Amino acid sequence: MTTDADAAHRVRGWLPWIALGIVLVVVVAWVAWPSGSKSDAQRAHALAAELRCPDCESLSAADSQTQSARAIRRDVRDRVSEGESDAEIRQVYVDRYGESILLKPERNGLGLVVWGLPVLFVVVAAAGLVIAFRRWRRTEPMQATADDEALVRSVRASAVDATDQRTDQRTDQRTDQR
Repeated sequence: MTTDADAAHRVRGWLPWIALGIVLVVVVAWVAWPSGSKSDAQRAHALAAELRCPDCESLSAADSQTQSARAIRRDVRDRVSEGESDAEIRQVYVDRYGESILLKPERNGLGLVVWGLPVLFVVVAAAGLVIAFRRWRRTEPMQATADDEALVRSVRASAVDATDQRTDQRTDQRTDQR
């Protein structure tokens, strides 16, 4: 039976984890929460940052200095000032260059797999660790049986006898050499 003190101790053991979880949720919510409306320049830069440079392909159109990246930035700025939505502008570039122009994969179809697999892997790994730690905590330490203890005593005794014999032989050899 568990006592009230054991239950209280278990609850105190979980309190730091609960506090950490709450802090983590608050931080993620704060970072993910949209902060007001963006200016046209901010929208244009954010869209250009989502588009891959067609020439260098390792940078976004916002970061690259190639002529095609400059043309994309100019075109995105013009489309934003004309009032096109972010989704319409993205679709223009997907129609022109294909899905590979987007640095962030779409969140449906294969894009969902690309975004979801790492998250799923982390969740499954964390769950596996929790299960493993709980099993390790629940297992009782193994106790040696009387037969095991007798076997250990006999092996130790024979090892001591063998050591004593070797010591005696070395002593005899040293006295013979003198």
